[in-house]
Amino acid sequence: KMALWGYGLDNGPSHWHERFQNALGKYQSPINIVSQDAQFDPCLQPLQLSYDPTTAKVLSNNGHSFQVDFEDTEDKSVLRGGPITGHYRLCQFHFHWGSCDDHGCEHTVDGVHHPAELSLTELNKKKIPTPAKLGILLYLQLGDDNPNLQKILDGLDFIKEKGKKVAFTNFNPSILLPKCLDYWTYPGSLTTPPLNESVTWIVLRETISVSSGQMAKFRNLLFTAEGENPCCMVNNFRPCQPLHNRVVRSSFK
Repeated sequence: KMALWGYGLDNGPSHWHERFQNALGKYQSPINIVSQDAQFDPCLQPLQLSYDPTTAKVLSNNGHSFQVDFEDTEDKSVLRGGPITGHYRLCQFHFHWGSCDDHGCEHTVDGVHHPAELSLTELNKKKIPTPAKLGILLYLQLGDDNPNLQKILDGLDFIKEKGKKVAFTNFNPSILLPKCLDYWTYPGSLTTPPLNESVTWIVLRETISVSSGQMAKFRNLLFTAEGENPCCMVNNFRPCQPLHNRVVRSSFK
């Protein structure tokens, strides 16, 4: 039986609209950000992140990516400021990457591709009936080994196949972020089915480094479960979608 959706030829992004009508909406993500078209908005607040390393819980392979889940029942790891009011709790982060180092990110800036993109998902659970979602994303740019990724990369050995998970504790995701938190922001959607148009995206301008050797570790993971014909987890990204009438705002001039 074929998975409901995935990144294969028969169930990949070009087929998602067959089962998920949101795919054809006007607020879809990812997008290509054209930097000269972005509008500086002086009302955009700086991002205030306070993450508690004890909220990190589990590293898992869900068959589409790997993700780290955080305990989000209390206001321990939260984001304030940015383009939003109120505060949002970190619930998980995950990555998207390619089959080689010249592609793999979902969003692009002026058409430039990086080998991977990190996406942190934050929820405001007080927004009724559905929690408002915030996605913070940053690019991994090819360069030096990034020691802040090492704990995650070491954990990947234990979750090679779909469905595997391992305890992952005492990790502060703020070590993954660049020093400068200048950002672009726009209204968009989840980049995986059901593709709900309920996400405010925050795209960081500054990248973090990743080496070719570290990227190779990502590609050791499998889309497939134990006992299935192994299929390497690569190219788990959705291509850019039309901007339509949306405006991308920037926190910097």
